[in-house]
Amino acid sequence: MAALEQQLFASGLPVEALMEKAALAVAERVRTGSAWRGRARRAGVLVLVGPGHNGGDGLVVARELHLAGWPVRIWCPWPRLKPLTEAHRRHAAWLGIAALEGEPDPADGALWIDALFGVGQTRRLDPALEQLLAHRQQQQPAQLLAIDVPSGLCSDSGRCLGDGAAVAHTTFCIGLRKQGLVQDAALPYVGRLRRIDLGLAATLLGSLPPSQLLGIGGAMAASDLGALPWPQIDPTAAKYGRGRLLVVAGSQTFRGAAILALSGASASGVGSLRAALPEAVAERLWLVQPHTVLQASLGSTAQGGLALGGLGAGALDRLDAVLLGPGLGAAAATAEARLWQAEQSFWDQLQAFPGLLVLDADGLNRLAASSGEPGEAPGILWLRGRSGPTWITPHRGEFNRLFPDLGDLQPLEAARQAAALACCSVLLKGARSVVAAADGRCWQLLKAWPGAARAGLGDVLAGFAAGVGGRALAAGADLEALPVLLAGAALAHAEAGGLVVRQQGEGAATPEAVAAALPTVRKVKKSAHLRAAQQH
Repeated sequence: MAALEQQLFASGLPVEALMEKAALAVAERVRTGSAWRGRARRAGVLVLVGPGHNGGDGLVVARELHLAGWPVRIWCPWPRLKPLTEAHRRHAAWLGIAALEGEPDPADGALWIDALFGVGQTRRLDPALEQLLAHRQQQQPAQLLAIDVPSGLCSDSGRCLGDGAAVAHTTFCIGLRKQGLVQDAALPYVGRLRRIDLGLAATLLGSLPPSQLLGIGGAMAASDLGALPWPQIDPTAAKYGRGRLLVVAGSQTFRGAAILALSGASASGVGSLRAALPEAVAERLWLVQPHTVLQASLGSTAQGGLALGGLGAGALDRLDAVLLGPGLGAAAATAEARLWQAEQSFWDQLQAFPGLLVLDADGLNRLAASSGEPGEAPGILWLRGRSGPTWITPHRGEFNRLFPDLGDLQPLEAARQAAALACCSVLLKGARSVVAAADGRCWQLLKAWPGAARAGLGDVLAGFAAGVGGRALAAGADLEALPVLLAGAALAHAEAGGLVVRQQGEGAATPEAVAAALPTVRKVKKSAHLRAAQQH
């Protein structure tokens, strides 16, 4: 956003005009916010004013609320301000807006507006200020609203710059959503994220590289499920023309994972669904998934995992997509290495498979344990050598085993680097899941839904994503369009979970219920979770 501001100012737009436009929009949101409006009109508003233009935004908001008849005070502990901010402070004094002489009481029942530091903050807050904000959060006498970025939070990484940051009920993000504000680390501080639209010119947004944009369609102002390039199947196509998917999943320990993955795949509408399953699941498949063809009934490893060696030559013929991983069963690292060697021929088939390969859960763990030369990352090398497109869908632990050198990075950057390194698309699951393509495009869920971290939901997502990808390839989709469908699958899965929660409560959002809701969401639900959130 800072770079865009400089382009705007270079084009002749006065700084004053941009500040006025942004702050007036924030003031309107504050005036109309039902969550705090009634109390704030009685107990008042305290605007915390910083020395820069974020403080100037806050002073314009204070002015507008004062002129609307709200009781307003300001607190600005800095003797020297930027010239424009100083001008607004003088005008506030002329209007008669009260200014605190000393530090505010953290138990003050007024609505606090954090206009201390915005997108440019790079250093930790003063310890006394950190302590004030911490005491305010501990007592929580009323809400705190943040302008652009909660003070003390890095707008790039979402992490605290020091020992603490402002904890906002709502953050009004000006212009573009900042990359850091949608990271998992920022969740405790940002609260509800509300974007203030400045009406930025499309030509200006289009000047940003794709890697600087989060959301469907790059510079689009908004996005929903209906805007995604879902596979357009010929209405006269037979079942094999609607996607052919093989699901390899389950084990003696995790029998249900196979059924959940198949449920997700079924919800995608894939035309032909086949399965390679542990014997205990295979013998009852016809009862729970009667439309699924049993391709192979597989035995178990010494550790109770699924033995993939039973999938012989030709197992992947005439398929559009393969899903490998949900519930396969893990073992100690040494056992995993031996298991890889015993299953080498099947992994060789997978590497040469020209269709879409989706690797999830223990499929990724087995790949991470594959043997190679000292100093190499054999799993990454294997992914690079794939003949067809590859999607991987790890949670953070699985990701760190496969990409140990990227473990300290925040999710967006970690997924971006992993996708480029392994030449695949990465869905890094978390509260706000990230999808990254090998060419640098990235997408991120804007909103976390309650109950997202629940056993079995990842199996449903993996199956659904694999089915969507298989249908796309059967329909002749361009390979460059595939990564956005992985993002769309993650979005649809989150929307389905949110739909169940809204209709029946969080406890009802079981994997089975989410799988059942997926077709409905795909058809009619407009998205509020994944938007074209542009990072600064």
